[in-house]
Amino acid sequence: MSCVLTKQLPAAVAHRPDVALVVAGMNDTLRPDFNAGKIAADLTEVIRSLAAVGTTVVPVRYHDHGKVFRLPPSLRRALSERVAELNAAIAGAVEREGVPCLDLELLPGAYDLAAWSVDRLHPSELGHRMLATGFTERLAEAGFAVPRPVSLTCSGGVEPSTAGHVGWLVLKGVPWVWRRGREFVPYAAVIMWHAFRERLR
Repeated sequence: MSCVLTKQLPAAVAHRPDVALVVAGMNDTLRPDFNAGKIAADLTEVIRSLAAVGTTVVPVRYHDHGKVFRLPPSLRRALSERVAELNAAIAGAVEREGVPCLDLELLPGAYDLAAWSVDRLHPSELGHRMLATGFTERLAEAGFAVPRPVSLTCSGGVEPSTAGHVGWLVLKGVPWVWRRGREFVPYAAVIMWHAFRERLR
């Protein structure tokens, strides 16, 4: 979120857009210096700066990504707790500033594997179409004219094979988890230890 504030916001304000979609903060949940209060403050500044030039800002609240990435239960719990903190920070900023928000937890089909690309981190074509549907619904509610609904019919791209999934996991997935995990694992280990102690009681 701090990158959005310091690096992306100036360019966005210069364009004076009608709409700005703020999809940020998930990577912050994997960082050792995660700070929900700072994220809320940064998002608030982003919203106010864009609103000052007439832009309607639509932030995103997140789903439980651990369910998509199929993490072990303890790691999933650790990530879920971080995502809950992130969502609370975003929700607070949204409520204070009175802007629309797309809640991915409530987006139909958010947990269907067909909505995700081979890496389980980024949306597939169908997932992008679902996001576009959610955003246009929020914008219509905010008074923007939406001439027609977004089609959920995909254009026929190649579906990843089982070999493609395995190849991505070996060549890219595991290295990515290792790089991110070195930052996230200490926090997750604490969560796992507390869960272990609770089971012993």
